[in-house]
Amino acid sequence: MNDRSLAQTLALVFGIAFLAVGVLGFIPGITTHLGDIKFAGNDSPSELLGLFQVSILHNIVHLLLGIAGIALSRAPDSARTYLLGGGVIYLVLLIYSLFVGSGDDANFVPMNTADDWLHLILGIGLIGSWFITREPGGMPAQRPAPPAP
Repeated sequence: MNDRSLAQTLALVFGIAFLAVGVLGFIPGITTHLGDIKFAGNDSPSELLGLFQVSILHNIVHLLLGIAGIALSRAPDSARTYLLGGGVIYLVLLIYSLFVGSGDDANFVPMNTADDWLHLILGIGLIGSWFITREPGGMPAQRPAPPAP
């Protein structure tokens, strides 16, 4: 019998995905120009899959989000908090990136247009996951109580 809630499963899936992306960001061939990767800043030439601009800091953030998702997937309430918090973080990053140009010194993560689109999709996906794990009355989705012995 599966005792995991939908929120726990979604938090675990997002956590594993973020952890994988963080690791892939340090693998040559999957990340271009890895030998020239910068710790932070807009001048990192490295790109995950040749598309998403990354830096060491960017990869560390993905690793931390992955670890958090896996850890917080252990309980339904913490899993839902992770989904909502992660979604808000990604939408804030998107808004930040829209106001700070990719060549601006304040672009410390770094982020390019592909990252912006991905952050929008992730923000919507995470918040959508949080939303669908709620019951129609606005309360968190609950599992039925097991029958009494």
